[in-house]
Amino acid sequence: MTDLHAIDRTARSLTIDEGGFPAQEQQPPGLTSEMEPHPDHGEETWVGRDRLSGLKALITGGDSGIGRAVAIAFAREGADVALNYLPDEQSDAEDTKKWVEKAGRRCVLVPADISDEKAARAMVDEAAEGLGGLDVLVNNAGFQWGRREHGLASVKTDEMDQVMKVNLYALIWVSQQALKHLGKGSSIINVSSIQAYDPSEALIDYASTKAAINNITVNLAQELGEKGIRVNAVAPGPIWTPLQPATKKGDSMPSFGADTPLGRPGQPSELAGAFVFLASPLEASYVTGTVIGVTGGKPVF
Repeated sequence: MTDLHAIDRTARSLTIDEGGFPAQEQQPPGLTSEMEPHPDHGEETWVGRDRLSGLKALITGGDSGIGRAVAIAFAREGADVALNYLPDEQSDAEDTKKWVEKAGRRCVLVPADISDEKAARAMVDEAAEGLGGLDVLVNNAGFQWGRREHGLASVKTDEMDQVMKVNLYALIWVSQQALKHLGKGSSIINVSSIQAYDPSEALIDYASTKAAINNITVNLAQELGEKGIRVNAVAPGPIWTPLQPATKKGDSMPSFGADTPLGRPGQPSELAGAFVFLASPLEASYVTGTVIGVTGGKPVF
C-alpha cells in the first residue's frame, strides 16, 4: 500500500529552502512571477484526502502567497474556491485559478480593492453567487508599509489609514456580508501574525492590526457560536510571499527568517494544513476562538 504521508514529506523536503533568499525588491503589492526563488504553494506536494468535499470557500488575498497555498489545498480537499485580489495581481490570480481547476474544482475570480467598503461587500455577494453559496471565509488579505527607518516617527496618516482599512475594516465588512451566506457548520478563518505577539518597531501600525484581529476572532467566536459558525485564526511567522520583497529592504532577504528557532523562513505550503484543519466541519467541529501559530517556533502566547 502506498504511504501518501511519506510521499508528501519526501516531496516537501525537496522544495523548502533551508536558508534565506537572494537580495531583491518589488513595488507593492508584489508578484509571485518576479520572486527568486518561487515560493512553494504545495503545487507538487499537497495530497488531498477529501476533507472539505463539497464546501465553497472565499479567500481574500487568494492570488498568491498564503492565499494561493490555501486555495490549492482547499481545491485538492474537494472545495470550490473564490479568489479575491487587487486588479494589479490578475496574472497571479490566473495562475492560482489554473491550479484550482487542475484539481477538478470550480474557481471564481472576484478582483476588488476591499479597502473600499462598497467594493468589499459587493465582492462577497459576487463570490457567493458564482460559487452557488458560501461555507468558508478566509480573511487573508493584508497590507503593510515596509522599509521604514523608524517606528512611530515614520508613521504617516494616509499610510496608517490604508493599513487599518485593509487589515481591519475590510475584515469586518467582508465578514458582515458573508454572514448573509454562511450557516450552521460554516467557518471564518482570519489571518493574524507573529507580529501580534512579537511586534517589530517599524511595523507599529501593522502589528497593532494583527493584535486586533486576535481579539476580533474571539469576539466573533463568542457571538456566532450559537449560530453554529466557528471563528478561528492562523498566525504565520516569516513566510516567503510577495509581501516580503515588496515591503522589506532587498539586502534583508538573505537573513529573512533566520531568527526563528527552526532557523529559516516558512513556505506558504507549510501553512495550508492549519487552514484545512480549521475549515473542516468534521476535524475542527469543536474548535472556535483559537489562534494556531505557524511561526517556525516563535511563541504565540
